[in-house]
Amino acid sequence: MASTQARIGQQALAVLDVALRVPCIFIIDAIFNSYYDPGSGWAGAMGKVLVRVTGVLISSVVLLLSQKALFKFYTLFFAVLLGMAAVLFNYYATSHIDFYSAYYKAALGFRLLPRNGPTLWLGMAAVQLVFGVGYVFLLNLQSVFAALVVLDIMIPLWGLMIELPADVRQLVAVFSGLALALNTAVCLAMRLKWFYYSCRYVYLLVRHMYRIYGLQLLLEDTWKRIRFPDVLRVFWLTRVTAQALILVYVVRAVRRESGDATGGAADGSSDSQGYLLSWDVFWDLTSNLIISGCDSTLTVLGMSAVISSVAHYLGLSILAFIGSTEEEDKRLGFVAPVLFFILALQTGLSSLDPEERLVRLSRNMCLLLTAILHFIHGMTDPVLMSLSASHVSSVRRHLPVLLVSLALFVLPVVLSYALWHHYALNTWLFAVTAFCVELCLKVVVSLTVYGLFMADGFSNVLWEKLDDYVYYVRSTGNIIEFLFGVIMFGNGAYTMMFESGSKIRACMMCLHAYFNIYLQAKNGWKTFINRRTAVKKINSLPEMRGDQLRDIEDVCAICYQEFATSARITPCHHYFHALCLRKWLYIQDTCPMCHQRVYVEEESRDRAAFSNNNGGYAAPQDAAAAAPPAPGEEQHGQPVDELPADGAAAGVQAAGGAGELDNELLEDNDSIEYDEDEWGTQNGNTPIEEDYINDDTDSTED
Repeated sequence: MASTQARIGQQALAVLDVALRVPCIFIIDAIFNSYYDPGSGWAGAMGKVLVRVTGVLISSVVLLLSQKALFKFYTLFFAVLLGMAAVLFNYYATSHIDFYSAYYKAALGFRLLPRNGPTLWLGMAAVQLVFGVGYVFLLNLQSVFAALVVLDIMIPLWGLMIELPADVRQLVAVFSGLALALNTAVCLAMRLKWFYYSCRYVYLLVRHMYRIYGLQLLLEDTWKRIRFPDVLRVFWLTRVTAQALILVYVVRAVRRESGDATGGAADGSSDSQGYLLSWDVFWDLTSNLIISGCDSTLTVLGMSAVISSVAHYLGLSILAFIGSTEEEDKRLGFVAPVLFFILALQTGLSSLDPEERLVRLSRNMCLLLTAILHFIHGMTDPVLMSLSASHVSSVRRHLPVLLVSLALFVLPVVLSYALWHHYALNTWLFAVTAFCVELCLKVVVSLTVYGLFMADGFSNVLWEKLDDYVYYVRSTGNIIEFLFGVIMFGNGAYTMMFESGSKIRACMMCLHAYFNIYLQAKNGWKTFINRRTAVKKINSLPEMRGDQLRDIEDVCAICYQEFATSARITPCHHYFHALCLRKWLYIQDTCPMCHQRVYVEEESRDRAAFSNNNGGYAAPQDAAAAAPPAPGEEQHGQPVDELPADGAAAGVQAAGGAGELDNELLEDNDSIEYDEDEWGTQNGNTPIEEDYINDDTDSTED
């Protein structure tokens, strides 16, 4: 129970913290969007600039305050507001003889106070008492000073009750206001020491974090500490909501005036129509809200924060639907707003005319939608590969991922058809269409690979060509994707030179050329070279078939499956499936068992008896069928040319003859040990930790 209350309290403090930072964003946005008149003279221009800079600086400082300092600042701020309200209330009440009529006009027709005299004075006194108590409480004044402050606030009302002359009442109200202002100034001056030490503490903390962690971590910590995305989100939603209420109120007022001008309707249908908005009016209101929702940099940031929230929950929903738990796939709430903000800066969204801004925003949203679909495909592709490779037979596990993949194929087709049906060909439409076609291609490649793995899972025979087929499919998709990247680079270059060039667009084109063209081509070529080298090495290794496989009586040390048709022999006399060893050689050029280098020996090799992966050996049927010897490096601590090479010696060893040579051949290949110099020589003079060698060689030597 206590933990629940503590959690609710923390959430309430977090909500209050965000709410108190939002006004700072409103002030900064209002300053940047306010009209600046440079024709008011040098002094006037300097004064306006100074006011703007001061307002932005103070708002920024308050925005970056810690939670405790923020609460204290607003405590003082609300105390000052209550004091100002009390002074204005006293001055306004003592300056008008017919206070009720003036108040009725000032309150926009709301009858909040009674009309008759004694009850009116009592209500005014209650209001001032609330102001005084709130002022005293927020400033945390002592009992004596608190009583004097409340008395100072109530004195002008007493002069009004005893009907003092108007000049005297105004003079009393002025002196009461001056006394309250003096008390406020003294209280604020006494807190200047706290303000100085708070600022100094923040400065030292920021400097300390910058020196230790750097600028990036400092900005990330500040971003999270002030909950800036939540602040921007609340700012944008509050602004749009207020504008929506104002627009709806104006539309209804205009309808009422037009109804009064035409005489209205006798059955009261005009009243009901005033509260209903037609589709055209609703669309106009929505368009105006969207246009005003991205008219400045701060509003674009706020819209990005809202998009971040929507994309985040969309990504979580898709992950839960397809059954993925990868943390990297939860970055959709970060990728989508960043991309939207970059597109807005690249196209100058906030500086466009209203009508052009709406068109540009819709185009940016189409590009953002295609990017989100690409990211979702990146979330579903690993799940598809995992289900197909692990041979999961549950239909409930496969169906959600297949449905999402089908949707990723259908949605780009529908989007492209709708856009081509309503718009003429231009650079933007070409880009969206290219992204849609590329996404459909990715989905087809993923489903094809998924089908290959599923077919392999239902097959009872090892499909040795599976890896080649998967490589061919993925390579084809990567090549087409690379070509699309080159085409999109050309499209962007044309747009920058002939339509809307900007520095941000140039930077984005450079990033696109590096990541989507250069790195993709480099990685693809590296993969091709690795595969070609691995195939060449595999083909150069000796192959065993028939009776020799049966004599080994062993399994592949990589997949733990028996040798059905053939096996490849490494120079260190270990045996593997050709497919398994080729996959291993894609990663590193060493034997999986003993970590010797696997290389091609071009010279002819003498054939000798061979041992299996578990330490046993088999004798060849004749001298021509003997197993190939190890390469020129030393094996089991002795040169290869000292190993028995004739069939008679091998037969003796097979019969169980005793001797030192027999003991050496019967050693387990996994127990091969070298001294430090010998191991470094065989691995290209690369030092390896002794513990790593002992663990990976699985030594069985007593």
